[in-house]
Amino acid sequence: MQYRPDADELLDAVADLLERQVIAAVPPHLQHQVRVAANLCRILQREAQLGTTNDDAERHRLAALLGHDGSLLELRAELAARLDDPAPLDAVTDRAVRDALLATVRADLAIAKPGYDATAGTP
Repeated sequence: MQYRPDADELLDAVADLLERQVIAAVPPHLQHQVRVAANLCRILQREAQLGTTNDDAERHRLAALLGHDGSLLELRAELAARLDDPAPLDAVTDRAVRDALLATVRADLAIAKPGYDATAGTP
């Protein structure tokens, strides 16, 4: 059973309080820190909303790319090790790795900096 308010609602309430009331009540030299705190609440809110789905999607992409399943951390480590290998990748593999990494970066940006997750001119 999930009790109310949930983490998403709590983070939204804290961010709203910081943005609408606290920022106006603090001295100008502290307003930037209040904005940063509100932004961190929004990032955590998006992480709570999107994080599990993004991680599952990345794990599936990496499993397909590497040809076997595993934990996300194991698959990331294996891909990193393969990319450290000085042997060049063939064009198909290179494109698949690029696409998988780009999808992961876009998903991460959707949490950390929405609006920056769509890259103009990049398929």
